[in-house]
Amino acid sequence: MATTSAPAEDAIENERPSPRQGSGRLGLSVLALGVVFGDIGTSPLYAMQTVFSSDHGMVKTTPGDVYGVVSLVFWSITLIVTLKYVVFVLRADNDGEGGVMALAHLAHRTVRAGGRRFKLAMLLGVLGASLFYGDSVITPAISVMSAVEGLEVPAPSLQHLVLPIGAVILTGLFAVQRFGTHVVGRLFGPIMVVWFLVLGIMGLDHVLPHPAVLKGLLPSYAILFFVDHPGIAFIAMGAIVLSITGAEALYADMGHFGRSPVRRSWFCLVFPCLTLNYLGQGSLILRDPSTVSNPFFKMAPSTMALPLVVLATVATIIASQAVISGAFSVSSQAERLGYLPRLTVRHTSQHEGGQIYVASVNYLLYAGVLVLLLIFRTSSRLATAYGLAVTGTLILTTTLFLVYAESAWHWSRWKLVVTGVVFGGLELTYFSANLTKVLTGGWLPLLIAGGVCTVMLTWHRGQTLVTERRSHIEGPILSFLTNCAENPPHRVPGTAVFLHPNHETTPLALRENVSFNNVLHEKVLIVAMRSANVPHVPPTERIKVEDVGSPDDGIIHLTITYGFQDDQNLPRALRRAQLQGVDVDPDEVYYFLSRITVHRSSKPGMGKLRKRLFVALAHNAATPIDYFSLPEDRTVAMGSQVPL
Repeated sequence: MATTSAPAEDAIENERPSPRQGSGRLGLSVLALGVVFGDIGTSPLYAMQTVFSSDHGMVKTTPGDVYGVVSLVFWSITLIVTLKYVVFVLRADNDGEGGVMALAHLAHRTVRAGGRRFKLAMLLGVLGASLFYGDSVITPAISVMSAVEGLEVPAPSLQHLVLPIGAVILTGLFAVQRFGTHVVGRLFGPIMVVWFLVLGIMGLDHVLPHPAVLKGLLPSYAILFFVDHPGIAFIAMGAIVLSITGAEALYADMGHFGRSPVRRSWFCLVFPCLTLNYLGQGSLILRDPSTVSNPFFKMAPSTMALPLVVLATVATIIASQAVISGAFSVSSQAERLGYLPRLTVRHTSQHEGGQIYVASVNYLLYAGVLVLLLIFRTSSRLATAYGLAVTGTLILTTTLFLVYAESAWHWSRWKLVVTGVVFGGLELTYFSANLTKVLTGGWLPLLIAGGVCTVMLTWHRGQTLVTERRSHIEGPILSFLTNCAENPPHRVPGTAVFLHPNHETTPLALRENVSFNNVLHEKVLIVAMRSANVPHVPPTERIKVEDVGSPDDGIIHLTITYGFQDDQNLPRALRRAQLQGVDVDPDEVYYFLSRITVHRSSKPGMGKLRKRLFVALAHNAATPIDYFSLPEDRTVAMGSQVPL
């Protein structure tokens, strides 16, 4: 067996450093500000403005209405973001990884197999992820446009440049994604510290001279608002939900930095500064009702308007980063759980293991954002399409969290009921209020979610059917070995590695090589690459070695287990196997791929349109050579057709 030096062994051992190692608490908190809180941190730009402009100004600038709106905003942030997400939901992590797909899988594996909730858990996860993609398309568009529109305050003559400037900014944002969230976080983190401090200072400047607005923190004003104007308050809830956009992105991005930095940043800086700013906007509207057209920018002195527009534009770029990073995480999780075709996922940091870049998702989001800009053109029109994606995801996350809390944490029934009533009741109100906007733009996130959901469910179902029919074609591996023993093929020198998902059936490439070429290598490794239900698997626990037939036939089976955030680098894994005693030299082996071509047939299981969709997805999946980092000059693909 070839020997490897100690330095090489150390390099393999440290191939994927533990997530977030090497960064201090303060540094990670600042990095988290640059990625996690951008979305919710820019909500003050448009939330209050939308509340008072909705339905031709149904919400008035009277003290009762203003205090009621401020109270609803504050308690929405307190209950949904602080209590639900930061305190409770962040605890429901899959080895540090968050997001609705991670939560769905946690709930799926903790409930009784075969029960109704067992199947429902992943279905809710797919629906939640689909709605999150709708949010990921709308957020960059509305955030950047709301900031650039601030140019109209100091320079109304520049109104015609708002749309082109927004498009250019968004193009630049998606172009830098390939450098990774670690680089983006280092750049954006300090800027977001300044942004939140500016939010707090602006708000404090209007609260101190008029402290009466602090009454808006009392929940009684929210209740009175509903009692006095139930219809108006219900409509207002459809816009108030804009103050908590970004809560789901906060959870999805947790895996990039960890739970503790997210919580520290929220309680020490983000939450207090947001509260002060909303209070300040309420105070300004009470003193000057004409400012409802754009209360955020009119809070600043006229001499600071242009610098504030620049800072707000940068902050909204960061807001877009939050949902884009979340979309990368959700896509990676969905792919490893079998709901999306194979994606080329690139890890962008040696230290923050959860930081990834998915080029195909980045391009699709960019295209979707540009289409939105051309269709809606202004942030006020985009706001009508925003709420349904956000509120739908909130409800699904609450449902999955309750399932997980009961099955994994064994919460008593009264805890589940109270949690469901408080969070679910409020979120259902948001959702119902936003249903009134379906015809005026709310159809858009539903259309996006429906498309993504169809893709995910079609791929999962198609994979199940293809695997069943492929296994029938492959046949049992033991029968194949018995036939080889009775009719020995010609054994040639060298080592052949066959990628194959299990150790029960025969790799098609191996069967084809023996059937057509009558050739079998002296050493054969059948390798199954599997994804565990955790983001990371320690390198020392990844490899399991088994004999397939007799110990002296030269055929062994390796099961290599990865987390869904680990690089599936097969040559590197074989080098580790060599260190563990497997007789293999990764620099000399040849890789054989069973390239499956799926074609539509009349077999039952899926409709014609879904079969067409599955075949199209399969043709555009990442190639195994790139996905598993195989050397092209030593990789052979042998094809076979499988009917769908």
